[in-house]
Amino acid sequence: MGVIKKKTVSLETVKNRFIGNVGTEKRDRYELELKIDLIGDMIKKARKQRDLTQAELGQLIGVQKSQISRLENGTSNVTIGTMLKVFEALNAKVNFNVELMNQKVEIA
Repeated sequence: MGVIKKKTVSLETVKNRFIGNVGTEKRDRYELELKIDLIGDMIKKARKQRDLTQAELGQLIGVQKSQISRLENGTSNVTIGTMLKVFEALNAKVNFNVELMNQKVEIA
């Protein structure tokens, strides 16, 4: 009976192989969707920490409960203005990072 060798590969290698290399349309879309999901999760956690329902948060910023639900689940196209209103209502600090020509620029 032979010995089976296991090969370890990085997550980046797996993403490149099954999703596409960085800079390709498919990979960029994947990365954007992942970021949107993470933002939704952050909003949901912050809302719960503030002991607010989706309806209450919606009232604070002037949108329906369903909009908050879609935002938390990453199924809504939302403007930056609405997102900033959500974070302001949650009394949460927001930082945007913009990467230009391999230089990271932070906007607080």
